[in-house]
Amino acid sequence: MPKGYILSAHRSPANPEKRDAYAKIAVPAFKLAGGKFLAQAPKVIAKENGKNERTILIEFESLEKAIAAYNSDEYQKALQVLDGGADRDFRIFEGV
Repeated sequence: MPKGYILSAHRSPANPEKRDAYAKIAVPAFKLAGGKFLAQAPKVIAKENGKNERTILIEFESLEKAIAAYNSDEYQKALQVLDGGADRDFRIFEGV
């Protein structure tokens, strides 16, 4: 079965206070849902239309589990705390 992934690529620097409050809730929420953090990179070499901003990659057992993690009550609380404090390209996708 293909894995599921979440990729968060920031488009600009996040509000540090909101980002930290968000991370305190979001990281445990994704781990509780079975997420494995594969990469967290504050240094990025962006090509084509990318931005040199923080990028995070999380792996899940399946696409369905990645979607469920995003939709979970725990993660939705993290989004409420973030409250517009980050401009991100946030993708949920299936691996091959």
